Amino acid sequence: MRAIAKGNEPACLTQHRAQDPTDYANYGGKPVLRLALVSEQRGLCCYCMSPIAADALSMRIEHWQSQSGYPEQRLVYANLLAACRGGEGGSADQYHCDKLKDDRDLKWNPATPAHAIEARLKYRNNGEIYSDDQDFNDQLNAILGLNIATLKNRRKGVLDGLIKWWQMKKPNQGKVRAKVNQYEAGIGNLEPYSPVAVWFLKRKLAA
Repeated sequence: MRAIAKGNEPACLTQHRAQDPTDYANYGGKPVLRLALVSEQRGLCCYCMSPIAADALSMRIEHWQSQSGYPEQRLVYANLLAACRGGEGGSADQYHCDKLKDDRDLKWNPATPAHAIEARLKYRNNGEIYSDDQDFNDQLNAILGLNIATLKNRRKGVLDGLIKWWQMKKPNQGKVRAKVNQYEAGIGNLEPYSPVAVWFLKRKLAA
C-alpha cells in the first residue's frame, strides 16, 4: 500500500448527492468516478499495488467503509478508492483486496493522512508484507489476502531487482535519493509495486 492523496471529487458526484432520493446504486457517473480514483492513485490498486485502468473490467470501486455497514459513507468521496478485481472469476482461495474484503472493516485507510499507512507497513525479502500492529497485520492476511503467493512473488521480484542493483552499484546517498525520485516523481501511472522499492530505498537512507 501507499498513501493516497485524495483530490477534488467529480462534479457529477457532488450533484448526485444533492438529488432526492439519492443512492450509490443510481449514481450514473461511475465512469468519471473511476477515472478520478485511478488518476489520483496513479494507476495502482489501493491495496495490493497491482496495475489498474479506469474501466469496470480492470477495477472495482471500493468503499473503505462498506455500504451496508456505513450507509452514510456510500457517496462520500474520501471513502471511495480504486481496487483491482482481486482474483474475481478464479479460485476463491486466490481472492484478495476488495473482492476478499467484502463488507469487513479495516483498521487503517491508505487515503487518510492521519493513518500514516506507509509508516505501518514493512516488507521481508521474500515479498511478504506485514505490520508491527498485530491487528492490522492479521487484516492484511485474513481480510485483504495480500500475502497470497502471486502477490508475494511480484513484490519479491521488485526487491530482488533492487538488492541486485544495490550490490552492483554500491550507491551513495545522492544516487539512492535519485532512485527514489525515479519511482515517485512526475505524473501519470507509477510502476506496479513500486512502493515496495521506495520502502527499501528509504530504509537504506535512514540506516
